[in-house]
Amino acid sequence: MGVATAVACESCPPLADLVDRYARRAGRYLVCPKGFDARKLDKEQLVETAELDGTVPMWRWIGDAGATTFSY
Repeated sequence: MGVATAVACESCPPLADLVDRYARRAGRYLVCPKGFDARKLDKEQLVETAELDGTVPMWRWIGDAGATTFSY
């Protein structure tokens, strides 16, 4: 199931809508290059706001303050 048809729950908006809203607000996804490459995934299949990058940019963005991250 692709992002275009995925729904997180019965009353939730389609994931494609959530991804679009996130992109419109300048949200971006940092994708772990090691995991991505280990799974031999296609870079052309990344969503528009995703970039392959490691944890260093994430920690720079977080700085000394606390932050919530999502990982699966």
